[in-house]
Amino acid sequence: MKYRQILNHRPAMKFRYVFYTPLVFFQFIPIVILDLSLEIYHQIGFRLMGIPCLDRKNFIRMDRHKLSYLTWYEKIGCAYCGYVNGWFRYASAIAGETEKYWCGIMHKKYNGFKPPEHHADYLPFGDEKAFDEFVKK
Repeated sequence: MKYRQILNHRPAMKFRYVFYTPLVFFQFIPIVILDLSLEIYHQIGFRLMGIPCLDRKNFIRMDRHKLSYLTWYEKIGCAYCGYVNGWFRYASAIAGETEKYWCGIMHKKYNGFKPPEHHADYLPFGDEKAFDEFVKK
């Protein structure tokens, strides 16, 4: 936990944490709203289109808050991060499955772009012949 190291060497940083922490936790409200919206889309839309639903528990893990050596506020932070970071991975996976279903064409390559893992099986950008062959299947 990097913040402990920082506070041990720079106690004046506590002032910044007092203002920063609410900014982090305020994100919980819109993320819960997005989570509900995404789950409705995922459960209804995927079933309608015949896309296999993803298992939420494979993305969202909330277990670090059970560690006895953490303080109560660290446990809250660990539960929050487990949920929020896991939810973003889950949302990204749902978006990736949606993209794969509706598109499946790679983006044009350029320096700095990091293509998602699910693009590995996509059709090459600009390859009309490969696209035509895929659509005819």
